[in-house]
Amino acid sequence: MAILEVAILLAVVLFLTYAYVAVWIWTATIAVVLVLITVFGKLGFLALTVFWLLFLAAAAFANLNQQRLRYFTHPLLKKLQKTMPSISPTEREAIDAGDVWWEKDLFCGRPKWKKLLGYPVPTLSTEEESFLANQVETLCGMLDDWKVIHEDRDLPPAVWEYLKKERFFGMGIPKVYGGREFSALAHSTVVIKIATRCISAAVDTMVPNSLGPAELLLHYGTEEQKSYYLPKLAIGEEMPCFALTSPEAGSDAGSITDFGVICHGEYEGKQVLGMRLTWDKRYITLAPVATVLGLAFRLYDPDHLLGAKEDLGITLCLVPTAQPGVEIGHRHLPMNLSFMNGPTRGRDVFLPLDAIIGGVARIGQGWRMLMESLSVGRSISLPALSAACAKLAYRTTGAYARVRKQFNTSISNFEGVEEALGSIAGLAYTIEACRIMTAGAVDQKISPSIASAIAKYHMTESGRKIMNHAMDIHGGHAIQNGPRNFLANAYMAMPVSITVEGANILTRNLIIFGQGAIRCHPFVLREVELISVQDEKNEAELNKMLLSHAGYFMSNLVRSFLFGITGGLLICAPVRGKTARHYRQLTRMSSALALLSDTCMMILGGTLKRKERISARLGDMLSELYIASSILKYYRDCGEKVEDLDYVQWGVQNCLYNIQVASNELLENFPNKFLGALLRFIVFPFGSAYRKPSDALTNKIVTTMLVPSEFRDRVTKYCYLSSDQNDPIRRLETALGEQIRLDPLLKKLQIALRNGTVSHQGDFKQRVNAAVVVGALTKEEGRSLCDYDSLQQEVIKVDEFSFDLRSVLT
Repeated sequence: MAILEVAILLAVVLFLTYAYVAVWIWTATIAVVLVLITVFGKLGFLALTVFWLLFLAAAAFANLNQQRLRYFTHPLLKKLQKTMPSISPTEREAIDAGDVWWEKDLFCGRPKWKKLLGYPVPTLSTEEESFLANQVETLCGMLDDWKVIHEDRDLPPAVWEYLKKERFFGMGIPKVYGGREFSALAHSTVVIKIATRCISAAVDTMVPNSLGPAELLLHYGTEEQKSYYLPKLAIGEEMPCFALTSPEAGSDAGSITDFGVICHGEYEGKQVLGMRLTWDKRYITLAPVATVLGLAFRLYDPDHLLGAKEDLGITLCLVPTAQPGVEIGHRHLPMNLSFMNGPTRGRDVFLPLDAIIGGVARIGQGWRMLMESLSVGRSISLPALSAACAKLAYRTTGAYARVRKQFNTSISNFEGVEEALGSIAGLAYTIEACRIMTAGAVDQKISPSIASAIAKYHMTESGRKIMNHAMDIHGGHAIQNGPRNFLANAYMAMPVSITVEGANILTRNLIIFGQGAIRCHPFVLREVELISVQDEKNEAELNKMLLSHAGYFMSNLVRSFLFGITGGLLICAPVRGKTARHYRQLTRMSSALALLSDTCMMILGGTLKRKERISARLGDMLSELYIASSILKYYRDCGEKVEDLDYVQWGVQNCLYNIQVASNELLENFPNKFLGALLRFIVFPFGSAYRKPSDALTNKIVTTMLVPSEFRDRVTKYCYLSSDQNDPIRRLETALGEQIRLDPLLKKLQIALRNGTVSHQGDFKQRVNAAVVVGALTKEEGRSLCDYDSLQQEVIKVDEFSFDLRSVLT
């Protein structure tokens, strides 16, 4: 009986802690249970005394606010104020930039799945679909990727004119200013389709629609600036670029050395108050052809013409490139691609203050403006390039592996090739799910700063893995450049996506968790603010907040342990069926992330931001939770089709396994070894809980790559397919269809070869002719197989050049 009473008491305590109830409910409920056990129970005096003392101590700490403030919070505050580093203005602007979204639910350990599934389904409008089917289709037909890169080193003049005429540069500009006012999803999809034809054209198209003057003007510009520039930008009358990166300020853009000085000067024949600018920028896309240059610089007012402050902070302005002192025109050659990219410099360039984006009121706000605008490029443009590479690799590599034969069998039948194909298939589906959900967030008028960093990092890294696998499978066919090679330029482009708009190493190690921990945590940001300012009112608020934080931590501790020992079986899922388990396991790992994040922040404090490996691994956990969520959302939005289920299983299992790896690496290298072992027991009490997708599951998802189907078309939707039968991808598609159609005849030929009816001597066509002679094949069947053999030889053929490499011979 006594054991039962103790069990009941512990169960009540655990439940209340798990449920994260209010202090008074926790206190009253435990007091009632203890009173009942004391009056009616059989528990001994010593045990009752221990339980009552523990309860009274905890209740007193939780309920006696003034005493807790005096003897706990106040001394703790003094210590924290000495040890905790302050948040710099630049860090604060980066933290405040953008919005938190679904990632906050995941970070806090209590994802509300019905909220996620209730978000609007991202869809393209009829107008957007028409644009993709007509203007984008026409544009792709005008592009010859080999000619653009290796002969012209630029888009043809007719293509530039078409881009301007059809307002490709105004996709995000409202119709009132002459733009197309497309959704973020449409912008992403347009970039995908162009990129599957010509990466260089896609980059030239996407940059004016992401991080550039138009985006900044829409959010921060004055009405005069919008009315003047946006109509010109929409039709390409003004060609924009944005100059941020300097030789001494790359990833650390906050240390920008380019500067402007407030002064009087002459502009268009008049003496005006303005600024004299000097800059040296590089890696600027569209700079060589820009007519208006967005510039990030630090503005100074040494003569105090605007006020007492001298360093006015990072500021953004628009510079007409025809202005005296502006240098453009030189080019970089990024990975041998031909999109316009180059340096720009300016020395003592004078402009009036109304050139500042947003006017004088926006002086010093440039860093925050940039951080918020960067989320567009991270959410849309770069993920779209990765999705394009994934779709291209999925469609062509599956077909090539089926058509290409070695040892008398398709290379797709080799398990090593199948393993690489499985990675391409699973990651391509995952990238598409993440792309659509993240673009959908932007279309909900959310600026998802953390989700965009997750999408940028993981989609570009997945794209790199996909392209590496595709190159391995295509082998020599992929490394011989020429008009027949449809993978080389996509492969070369991946390092560009990985490097720009926040290098991936920086994004993973500093941004995802570093910004996520502050923005997503329910208490930390406010606690830091309260600690940094000495004030009695703030101290009282901090006193209450620390108690709530302690309850939050204990709740996640109990939840993580209970979820661990039950395998997550007691967690409610928002759906039934085969995906219900995934929701449970993701909730379990969300609670684990909340526990581990809080523990790291408590143990390491302000030094956590210098522990990059810890930050990166916690960021990996948050990222994989977000990606797995996007897969489940995509599956739901697509109507939970049966053919998707294997891909969903593969994708979520892969994410859960990656979460486990990140957690294990974190805890195995935890600064406090004992605490690391204890946390590992709490999160995974029975050891490893997740495994990589099985070989059998990988085989299932690969099978769908190898045959034409509605599902294959959906996964690779918006991958451009030329109608020209001599186009290498169209030729490969035709060969795949013919290989499947003629497979029974190929098997008949193989049987004839095996039983000796037909000799193995000679090439394929000689064997076919021999089979016709002995009656193993009809003449029509033989003709069909010979035609297919000619087609297959064209598919696997590589380009040859003249000795000086100037002329393509085949």
